[in-house]
Amino acid sequence: MRLEKCYFCSSTIYPGHGISFVRNDCRIFRFCRSKCHKNFKLKRNPRKIKWTKASRKYRGKELTDDLSLEFEKKPNEVVRYDRNLWAQGVSAMKRLHNIKEKRENLFIKNRLKKGVELRKSSAIENVRKNIALLKSPAAGLVTVKEEAMETMSVKEEEPIMELN
Repeated sequence: MRLEKCYFCSSTIYPGHGISFVRNDCRIFRFCRSKCHKNFKLKRNPRKIKWTKASRKYRGKELTDDLSLEFEKKPNEVVRYDRNLWAQGVSAMKRLHNIKEKRENLFIKNRLKKGVELRKSSAIENVRKNIALLKSPAAGLVTVKEEAMETMSVKEEEPIMELN
């Protein structure tokens, strides 16, 4: 089963789906849905349309220069069928999928770290500016007086115990 890529959004097109447009110079453009076909006819740039894969890579949202992505490219030569080669290819694809998934997760975590650090620093700055809302300046005075009263009452109770 041959899976094609949409020319506009780079999503996979399964057999029997999508639209093909063939230009006069025999260049074939395949589209996954009418939305992509319409955008192509309107001469829109896929890198400037936010929901496309090209745009996500252009803005740094997805991996672009990873070696695991090189294996997705199709070779131009036809290889004769060999059962052992086929089995090795399938096992390699499974390992490659795991490696690619781990790298993508790590890439996303590293990308999100900046936002977490920014939010943390802005929260600290907000607390520093509005510290008076959290704790009243008079709140410390009341607790000091209460502690002094408690220590005095404890000292008065001790001699009474000794008399009994």
